[in-house]
Amino acid sequence: MSILRLPILAAVLAISSLRADSPAEQKVLEAIKSPDLSVVHLWAPWCSNCQAELKSGGWLKMVRDNPHVKFYFVSVWNGGEDGRAMLKKFEISDQPNVTILADPGARGSNHIKQFAGLSLSWIPTTWVYKGGDLRYALNYGEMRFPVLQQFLEDSKSEWSHKGEPSVE
Repeated sequence: MSILRLPILAAVLAISSLRADSPAEQKVLEAIKSPDLSVVHLWAPWCSNCQAELKSGGWLKMVRDNPHVKFYFVSVWNGGEDGRAMLKKFEISDQPNVTILADPGARGSNHIKQFAGLSLSWIPTTWVYKGGDLRYALNYGEMRFPVLQQFLEDSKSEWSHKGEPSVE
């Protein structure tokens, strides 16, 4: 029985190593460790929901209204293109708190299904991090910017139950 375990373990390790973190993932994984707030927005220029978010002006307002927050616009499922031209058109690319990245993954049926250790099944997807902790995950559909703003405000606070009476 133990003779069979070694080849199985080797196969599992080989399969898991096939999907190494892309440079974009590595940058995001390092960035979200910051004690500051970070917003990771996974999108693609061809995505109609993503286009609608940009056309509404919501992302530009969000970025400008929150200069203390680092925003990472990561183009996924786009053949390695970063979508910088579209972000420039909507005045997002030149903002000092914005980083533009691209995952090299393909578009189509063999696109990535995971990014930075989280499931990715829909774009746009937006994650809010603080100090390496995922605070909020908005995993589908167009962004409701007042909701995102509230999530950013809530993420600024340090939660503590110190001094509160016990329920026992």
